[in-house]
Amino acid sequence: MSILIDKKSKVLIQGITGKEGSRASHEMISYGTNVVAGVTPGKGGQDFEGTPIFDTVQEAVSQKGANVSLVFVPAPFAADAVL
Repeated sequence: MSILIDKKSKVLIQGITGKEGSRASHEMISYGTNVVAGVTPGKGGQDFEGTPIFDTVQEAVSQKGANVSLVFVPAPFAADAVL
């Protein structure tokens, strides 16, 4: 399976404020990845290193046009996050 992204890809990170999500997000932003939004329910309106955080994926996609999603959520919540 190939994963194809380029400089035009707009990345959304689910779980951006968690331990693994924040570490990975920091590295991606430092590397130059176009991270346009993060999602953590209940933390909408905040930001992570200048990246806006939304409560839902739907809000993030409609406002920022994200077309790639990375999921960094605890295992019990992963299936819901993917759907």
